[in-house]
Amino acid sequence: MASKIKLLLIFFVSFSSIIFSIEASKGSKSNITWWCNKTPHPEPCKHFIRRSHKHFRIKHLSELRTMMIRAAMDQAIAANKHVKRCKPNVQTQHQRAVWSDCLKLYGNTILQLNRTLQGLRRTRTGCTGFDAQTWLSTALTNIKTCQTGFLELNVSDFTRPVMSSNLSKLISNSLATNGVLLRVKNNTNSTSSVPSAYPSWLSGHERKLLQSPTLASSANLVVAKDGSGRFRTIQAAIDAAARRRGSGRLIIYVKRGVYRENIEVGINNNNIVLVGDGMNNTIITGSRSVGGGYTTYSSATAGIDGLHFMARDITFINTAGPLKGQAVALRSASDLSVFYRCAFLGYQDTLMVYAQRQFYKSCYIYGTIDFIFGNAAVVFQNCGIYVRRPLKGQANVITAQGRNDPYQNTGISVHNSRVLAAPDLKPVIRGFKTYLGRPWMQYSRVVFMRTYIDRLISPVGWSKWGNSNFALDTLYYGEYKNFGPGSYTQWRVRWGGFHVINNAVEASQFTVDRLIAGQTWLPATGVPFTLGI
Repeated sequence: MASKIKLLLIFFVSFSSIIFSIEASKGSKSNITWWCNKTPHPEPCKHFIRRSHKHFRIKHLSELRTMMIRAAMDQAIAANKHVKRCKPNVQTQHQRAVWSDCLKLYGNTILQLNRTLQGLRRTRTGCTGFDAQTWLSTALTNIKTCQTGFLELNVSDFTRPVMSSNLSKLISNSLATNGVLLRVKNNTNSTSSVPSAYPSWLSGHERKLLQSPTLASSANLVVAKDGSGRFRTIQAAIDAAARRRGSGRLIIYVKRGVYRENIEVGINNNNIVLVGDGMNNTIITGSRSVGGGYTTYSSATAGIDGLHFMARDITFINTAGPLKGQAVALRSASDLSVFYRCAFLGYQDTLMVYAQRQFYKSCYIYGTIDFIFGNAAVVFQNCGIYVRRPLKGQANVITAQGRNDPYQNTGISVHNSRVLAAPDLKPVIRGFKTYLGRPWMQYSRVVFMRTYIDRLISPVGWSKWGNSNFALDTLYYGEYKNFGPGSYTQWRVRWGGFHVINNAVEASQFTVDRLIAGQTWLPATGVPFTLGI
């Protein structure tokens, strides 16, 4: 694994030097070959760019980035069409679950790639390189998630031509080119320009509204089981919100009660605020699971895709139980989303922080195995993480982060929080091992900072993935100034990718400011947060 890190370093130095050596390409027999040979995956780069009618002589790395994303977009559109054509091959419930996921995920990939192309094309109202890296990371995660579904439900891959395509490699090349441009820009700018604390998608009225402590009284739609609201189910209110005109904030107040339903906030249903009567009073609960015939992705009690989603004072539960395997309480892929004073209860795979930039404040998360997982850039601040009693013979693992490309700007950061045993684990705490995390993917990245860690955590801290040495040198696991009986690092693992962080500058990479660019969007939400370490 150490050799892989060395190769990545060589790749970065080589690729970065392109920016300053444009003239070198002029003497090359093939301009495209010269540039593509600098990418992680040269062959699909050369093949698909040459096939395109939109290619031209490349003069700068930014032009290669645009061509690469366009090529990925073409392949994503073709893959999506192929998945649609595979519908007649769907014969079982398991196949239907996987097919449905893949259709949605490829559609979302097209959206993320198009969003990136459009954003990079604009000069004044476009996106930053950091935005582009986030959306490209999501596009790559979507492809991996589709593939995972076949394995989870033991379904033969009836969309094989899609899976064997070079789409993932093209997106990986796009991530690499944009990543290098982003690093060069950050290194050459003496001061970084910080956008307004209140983004353009919020009006002045909406800012004041979101900062109001009586948010429920300003609700646009009301849900109540007793019929005192306009809707009796949350999904009915969400569907009504999707049909509204305009794209401003829409507040859905969910009165106290137990709502037994699975909810979905669709990809174009943006700026939804879901407000409850407190996490002990407003509860959304479902029981889907992999054991029950769903993929992990589709098992979620609540699935959130629309941009800028907010939830306050609500509990999300998956009641499938420990015998049913993976069972998600909440899955979020909402970019620039916030969960404030919410609770998430389950066992295995409770909280799927799937993708994009997310912030959790004063929340409670309960589970057993990999119960905070996914490939978002996410910060948990002032949260309580409660480890439950697993099945006999099982070990508890808090995090399983899914970064599978070195240029994805994703990771899980647990900051100023608490790691504790849930009431059912406390009496038998010595009978089960508990770890902070394990590497789900090759470049898994998790950091615990200034967090109270109780005695339930194993002295070694972190677990391997099964019995293999997978990703031990390519992952990044860090601990910074934690405290409590389980925080001592003397006996921690000695992996190449594990770090006892002593440098505040290194730790700052995983703050609200650096990991999710929180200064540019969190102030507008009215949710309190700490910007630095």
